[in-house]
Amino acid sequence: MPVTIQRRELIAALGGAVLAWPLVARAQQATKLPTIGFLGPSTLSDANTWATAFAERLRELGWIEGRTVAIEYRWAEGRDERYAQIAAEFVRLKVDVIVTPGGAALTVKQATSEIPIVFTVTSDPLASGLVASLARPGGNATGLSLQTTDTAAKRIELLRELVPGLRRLAVFFNVGSPQPVLEMDQVQKAARAVGLEVTTLEIARAQEIEPAFQGLRSRADFLYVCGDPLAFANRVRINTLAAAAQLPTMYGFREHVVQEV
Repeated sequence: MPVTIQRRELIAALGGAVLAWPLVARAQQATKLPTIGFLGPSTLSDANTWATAFAERLRELGWIEGRTVAIEYRWAEGRDERYAQIAAEFVRLKVDVIVTPGGAALTVKQATSEIPIVFTVTSDPLASGLVASLARPGGNATGLSLQTTDTAAKRIELLRELVPGLRRLAVFFNVGSPQPVLEMDQVQKAARAVGLEVTTLEIARAQEIEPAFQGLRSRADFLYVCGDPLAFANRVRINTLAAAAQLPTMYGFREHVVQEV
């Protein structure tokens, strides 16, 4: 049986719907969860422990993923060029805060001056221009400083004691990231101060790793690898190439030599 709606009833119904729309919009806005943009430096499998620990600590603080907070995970896969792409995506998504590794923090900061940035660990945020000072970072970035560049010289001292006959050292580093560049500079100065001949191996992409090792055995007796996400994501390849070249290798972090199964 057809139902006839009078003009007055139709207008009243539409008017009620129009009045209801702002209420629906406000309800949707009220249920929108605060969102964290989480930039992982390598792959999901490599950074899974870090991401899990992050989510667990959030729960301990009362921030439960999916209930009181949303997390947008993105993985750079050890490719520095991905940092700018992911940062731009987070800006488009209008996340409330960005969590990033120290090596990517400067790139992320260049993408936004408004969204708060928390970097996990960086070697020297002051020297890299990430913060105005350690006591008063200023701007929209803050985080932890490991100051690994300060211990680079000590590692070279220990290396000299362990291998007193060492004469030639190769330093492997990512030239496209400020953190390993700073470490390389400190390693180079310390090595030359104790009479070591230094060869630098500059890479900016994973594809450049294998060519960097070509003929290296004839130019170096020991390899020092400056740590960063690119080196970490490709640690198995680097270790394999170093072993094939019969080059003892030194890292700043044990994770670079722990093989996950």
